[in-house]
Amino acid sequence: MSKSGATSDFSRIWGLVAGIPLLLILLLPGLALVISVGGAQVWAAFSNPVFAEALAVSLSSSLISILMILIAGTPLAWWLARSSSRFSRFIEPLLDLPVVMPPAVIGIGLLLAFGRNGIFGQFFDSLGWTPAFSFSAVVIAQVVIAAPFYLRAAIVSFRNQDQDLEDVARTLGHSPSQIFFKIVLPLSRPGLVAGGLLSWGRALGEFGATLLFAGNMPGVTQTLPLAIFSELEKEVHLAIALSLLLFALAVILLGFMRRFENLKERVGR
Repeated sequence: MSKSGATSDFSRIWGLVAGIPLLLILLLPGLALVISVGGAQVWAAFSNPVFAEALAVSLSSSLISILMILIAGTPLAWWLARSSSRFSRFIEPLLDLPVVMPPAVIGIGLLLAFGRNGIFGQFFDSLGWTPAFSFSAVVIAQVVIAAPFYLRAAIVSFRNQDQDLEDVARTLGHSPSQIFFKIVLPLSRPGLVAGGLLSWGRALGEFGATLLFAGNMPGVTQTLPLAIFSELEKEVHLAIALSLLLFALAVILLGFMRRFENLKERVGR
């Protein structure tokens, strides 16, 4: 065996052995949920009205929030991917702030902005709409927390495109809107879908900002993560079963994400 081959084998073995503790830490929470929860507990969670109400709030709010993110975020990501202005270079790093900021800080900030006595709260209150501690607050919190994940994926997807195709279409007389909808979006679809699924998963799992800005009202603002938090103090087995259901949903989303990421790699070749 050559020296380079032996070094390569050693590097692979060393990398795996060194990474085992981290792999265990990453996988243990999910494995513990699967091992700890029985079928009877899962069925009891399904039949519990707490689950039905929290699931309805989670799905409806997250679907609204991801729709808002897709509609507003796609053109924004396209502009950031194509612009070379100082303003775009200033704006792009700021989009990642919600990723590094603690959700509790975001929740307090939203409360100060949209609360009844907040910066914009009094204006909205005069219009008869109070965002804080309402279903709207759940959607707003999810948009703020989840949007950066879609925006980052969309920007990367747009930048990785072959712009020669756009130039050819432009010379053939296609308008900018035709180029965007007939060339850019179809080529970027795998990356955009993967980013959208990641963003939706983050919205479904949002906890801290929602708790502080929207509250924890069953049937109104109580999402699945908030229901788990509440049931920990009352019925631990239900909280664990709800956690397993949310974990299963995350695994399903991850599977779809991997599928579209593989499709993106094939398209990029």
